Amino acid sequence: MQTASRSPEQKQAGLTVARILLELKAVNFRPEEPYTLTAGWASPVYIDCRKIISFPRARRKIIDLAVQQVQRDIGFEVIDAVAGGETAGIPYAAWVSDCLDLPMQYVRKKPKGFGRMAQIEGDLKEGQNVLLVEDLATDGGSKLNFMNAIRNAGAKCEHALVMFYYGVFPGALKALEEEGLELHFLATWWDVLEVAETSGTFDKNTINEVRAFLHDPISWSASHGGRAE
Repeated sequence: MQTASRSPEQKQAGLTVARILLELKAVNFRPEEPYTLTAGWASPVYIDCRKIISFPRARRKIIDLAVQQVQRDIGFEVIDAVAGGETAGIPYAAWVSDCLDLPMQYVRKKPKGFGRMAQIEGDLKEGQNVLLVEDLATDGGSKLNFMNAIRNAGAKCEHALVMFYYGVFPGALKALEEEGLELHFLATWWDVLEVAETSGTFDKNTINEVRAFLHDPISWSASHGGRAE
């Protein structure tokens, strides 16, 4: 199951980010010992976007591509501020906000217990149109939590940006769209698989098992001890 169609520019950006992730060894294929993702899915693949923060040239390229996508798909003057999701989204939000010359906040996973903006750190003004930034998205669930915190603080949040989107779990984008949140992303597992196949990064058996997961992630998860629905 692949994601919605992308423009040639979006596809090329995805392949570029996939090559960077493979070069940095931020990609892990482990069908024989599946990972359990935060959302409960069993997965033969895992991406470590946190690793990118240690590679200035690589992260600069990824942020350049992310900013281009924001300007192309959202606009130049639509966004008023950038908010990072705790914790992995914070550095990405900082870099994106700097490139866009916009204020930044970050959103806690849980309220700290007091005040109207108990989940928001930074100077968030009522009515601001806020871009939510995180490192990655699996089924999109955590994005709704952060989005609600921003909206509850009196701001707008209609767009979220991630560097990597799994792009395999059915209904993820639709669930976000139903809440009025559009997800923008650079690379998916389909991009990584394409680059991994052409570069010979992983052996054929591993590639085939990963492909089986991508085509039917729910059945693969259920048969490997993970979430089944």
